Amino acid sequence: MDSGLNFIDLILKASFLVQLVMLTLVALSVLSWAIIIQRRKILSNALANAKKFESRFWSGVDLSKLYNEISARGTQSEGIEAIFTSGFKEFARAKRNNLSAAGLGIDGPHRAMRVALSREVEKLENSLSFLATIGSISPYIGLFGTVWGIMNAFIALGEVKQATLQMVAPGIAEALIATAMGLFAAIPAVIAYNRFATKMEKIESYYGNFMEEFANILHRQALTQEVKSHVPA
Repeated sequence: MDSGLNFIDLILKASFLVQLVMLTLVALSVLSWAIIIQRRKILSNALANAKKFESRFWSGVDLSKLYNEISARGTQSEGIEAIFTSGFKEFARAKRNNLSAAGLGIDGPHRAMRVALSREVEKLENSLSFLATIGSISPYIGLFGTVWGIMNAFIALGEVKQATLQMVAPGIAEALIATAMGLFAAIPAVIAYNRFATKMEKIESYYGNFMEEFANILHRQALTQEVKSHVPA
């Protein structure tokens, strides 16, 4: 027995504008899933690498040795390593220039690490705003297709003398598919964005705490160095 309505047929028989809306929503859905998969991997790796580096950092390794190990890789450091290298590099530069403890221990390295922190967070947040946009606009795009499809269905209904539900049902059904596709594209994007935003806050807090702790270590080293420099031989 023929049910009378087929999902594929409804899409193929829809008006050009409704088909264009559906195609747009499919493209947005595919793009959002690509972003979700990419960001999930990047954020998970960032947090795992941060924990791995911090474990190495607090193991008692010499900071100069750790800095040289990172620099010797020949690749640009990322994440928490970038914060460490920017701070230590500025500390070493200030040390060579014999700056005071105030400039040497906290101000210069702290500013350098804050800039590095901002850059790393910006990298991790890349594409998240677009994911939020997809979650926001997809239902409205689908709703537009629905309104247009229903409007066409009722216009066609007004052109016949005797209207039946069988005549208007396909037009309304194809219009409602656009709304369903809009929700299909929006819901995963919204859920993923909220989860990624929470993880981003955790990572940023992790980076920020390390930056402050490392700044305190550099400050103590600078004070120790200044005291030694004032001690008579």
